[in-house]
Amino acid sequence: MKYVGAHVSASGGVDNAPLNAHQINATAFALFTKNQRQWQAKPLESATIDKFKHNCEKYGYSSKQILPHDSYLINLGHPEAEALEKSRVAFLDEMQRCEQLGLTLLNFHPGSDLRQISIDECLARIAESINITLDKTTSVVAVIENTAGQGSNLGYKFEHLAQIIDQVEDKSRVGVCIDTCHAFAAGYDLRTQKACAETFAEFEKIVGFQYLRGMHLNDAKSELASHVDRHHSLGKGNIGKIAFEYIMQDPRIDGIPLILETIDPDIWIDEIAWLKSLAK
Repeated sequence: MKYVGAHVSASGGVDNAPLNAHQINATAFALFTKNQRQWQAKPLESATIDKFKHNCEKYGYSSKQILPHDSYLINLGHPEAEALEKSRVAFLDEMQRCEQLGLTLLNFHPGSDLRQISIDECLARIAESINITLDKTTSVVAVIENTAGQGSNLGYKFEHLAQIIDQVEDKSRVGVCIDTCHAFAAGYDLRTQKACAETFAEFEKIVGFQYLRGMHLNDAKSELASHVDRHHSLGKGNIGKIAFEYIMQDPRIDGIPLILETIDPDIWIDEIAWLKSLAK
C-alpha cells in the first residue's frame, strides 16, 4: 500500500491539517506542529490535541501515514555548545509535541558543521543529540532527512545517514526520509530506470530499506550533483517522471508516507492522483 500526500498547512491549528489533507485526496500528510521559523511556541492545548486526533480518525489517517517536520532553525550538530543545547531543547520539544498528538515519526534535517568542525565530529554530535532526545521520550522515531549538501549541511551522502544511525543506541527509533530532489542535487541520478535501480541499490547497501520511514517526492529545478536545493513540480524538472513511476511500483517503498513538497499547491490534487494511478 502506498500512502501519498503533501506537506499541508496547519494554519489556524494543527487540527486543520488532516482536513487540508483530505481536501486534496491525500492518504498521507506532513505538517509543522509549530511555527517552523521560531524557536518558541505556546504549548498545544488539550482541545487542539483532541480535535487533531478526532480529525485524523475521521479522515482515516493513522500515525504511520503522518510525517511531521521539525523547525528549520534546529542544528543538532552545531559546533558551538550554547547553540547546540538550544537546538537540543527545541528538538525535544518537537518530539514531545508529536507524542502529545499521538504521532510516531518526526522528520528533521540532520545538521550543519558550519565549516568549524570535522564532518565526523558533526555527525557524532547529531547522533548524540538523537540519543539524548530518545532517552527523554518514549514513542517517536527520529527520521533523518537526506540533504542536497547546500552550504555546510551534512546528510547529502548515504554514508552520512548510515554513520549517524550506527551511533544511535536504539535502532528501533531511528530512520530516514529520502527526498528525491535532495538526492538528485547531491549526485544520485534518478532520471532513468537503470539510474533509479543503481541509486536504490546503493541506498540498500549503505543504509538499508529497513530504515526508510518516509519519502519526499519532489522534482528538481537544480542540476544533478549541483548541491542546490530547488524543488519543482513532478515531471517538470530535471528528474522527470521515471523516478516517480519507479518509486510507486517498488514494493520496498510500501507502507510509508510519500510526501509532496512540490512548488504549486494548486496542482497537488492532480499530482497525488497521478502518483496513485502509477501504483495500480
